[in-house]
Amino acid sequence: MIFKLEATDGRARTGSIHTTKGTIDTPVFMPVGTQASVKSLDPKDLTALNAQIILGNTYHLYLRPGVELIKDFGGLGKFMGWDGPILTDSGGFQGFSLGRLMKTDQDGIEFKSHLDGSSHLFTPEKVIDYQESLGSDIVMPLDWCVELPNDLDTLKMAVKRTTSWAERSLNVKSNDQYALFGIVQGGTEKTLRELSAKQITKLDFDGYSIGGLSVGETKSKMYDIASFTAQLLPENKPRYLMGVGSPEDLFESVAVGIDMFDCVLPTRVARNGSLFTSNGRINIVGKRFRAMNRPIEAECDCYTCMNFTASYLSHLFRAKELLGYRLASIHNLRFITNLMTNMRNSIQIGEFKDYKKRFLNEYRPTNESIRIDQKQKWLDIKNENFGK
Repeated sequence: MIFKLEATDGRARTGSIHTTKGTIDTPVFMPVGTQASVKSLDPKDLTALNAQIILGNTYHLYLRPGVELIKDFGGLGKFMGWDGPILTDSGGFQGFSLGRLMKTDQDGIEFKSHLDGSSHLFTPEKVIDYQESLGSDIVMPLDWCVELPNDLDTLKMAVKRTTSWAERSLNVKSNDQYALFGIVQGGTEKTLRELSAKQITKLDFDGYSIGGLSVGETKSKMYDIASFTAQLLPENKPRYLMGVGSPEDLFESVAVGIDMFDCVLPTRVARNGSLFTSNGRINIVGKRFRAMNRPIEAECDCYTCMNFTASYLSHLFRAKELLGYRLASIHNLRFITNLMTNMRNSIQIGEFKDYKKRFLNEYRPTNESIRIDQKQKWLDIKNENFGK
């Protein structure tokens, strides 16, 4: 993997990541294909959306259909029919999201499968081996992601273990066919972020990730820590903020020099009928859309907006027709990829600050208290289902 920094505007920057499966223009958003599928979409949809790279989940693919099966098919790309670059995460985030179904110590993370209750130990060495078998282009080492807010001792332990696991991951990397990124932890404690960044950057990874954010802290705190941490990372390597994907978060993060993003948000809210527009998210089942004879977003060039009215999409969701999920997901992901393209273009001509101001003046973010409440409800439901 080769990263080239191409233009800057303040701290915002554009670049390109060159892989054996294609070039990725940054800043970039990566749609999430947790189980070898971006929900309701196929690879042709993703190509049409200008998705340059997608993300897969090592933990879920390990459980089902199995790493060895995917390897026998020639790797994850061939298995799912996607010929572009793929980043796979390590399973570290599942150590956070699965809560009571896991336990961790210095050796790794032991999971209790949410599918059948069986136990599985993820060590740094096993995680690298699994991702090599998946044929990933960008690989993430095992890290320990903890909920925020949290006590100082837990945050310190997360940093210590993440560094130890990073060293072990580098030691077992067997070839140069993929890039391995380091992960910086430390919660919202700047002294720990600085310590973690110093330890991880000394290890000379191919790129660097900011982990452990968007896990319970306020947006203002997330922006502050992301900005602080980004400045601690090398300029000549890609910077990846994990698990962030709302439009306002992308703008604030690109503004401080972050290059790569992923999040399930665009497709998850799409399946609930929540769609991105230049004025904010709308609920397509709302009364005002029932007879609206125009697209969701007049200026959008996605397949959904070019071919269907808001009224039709509202009908699909009211009738619980599966096509609605696909059309809404197409729109939300195209909205985000267009946003990233416009950001890149504005940085290249030195107008990012003005573009960011214009967009955020019109865009109304979801109320933060509602957002946090919704996220907690989702985690509660998820943990309930995992326990069955």
